[in-house]
Amino acid sequence: MKHTLFFILTFATVLAVSCNKQKQAIDAQNDATRTVIDHQKEAVDADAKEAKIQAEINAKIEKANIEARQAADQAQLDAEKKKADAEAAAAKEKVDAEKR
Repeated sequence: MKHTLFFILTFATVLAVSCNKQKQAIDAQNDATRTVIDHQKEAVDADAKEAKIQAEINAKIEKANIEARQAADQAQLDAEKKKADAEAAAAKEKVDAEKR
């Protein structure tokens, strides 16, 4: 009977140690998985930060292009206005010259 009790206790101890090793292996695998996920999250954050910076740069470039087109269009319209004023003045001079 003593030997049977000894074998049962020994077997239970082996099972308990084996279960603890399995649990430790599971914990180690879980820790490794969490670490990989944390690194992936950091990479996603870095990519998003870089994308935001690039978007801001692109927005500044687009704004500068819009302002440049606006300035060019305004200059063209100012030139057309001066031309129209000159043509009107010339037409008035012609009318005055014909009356004389």
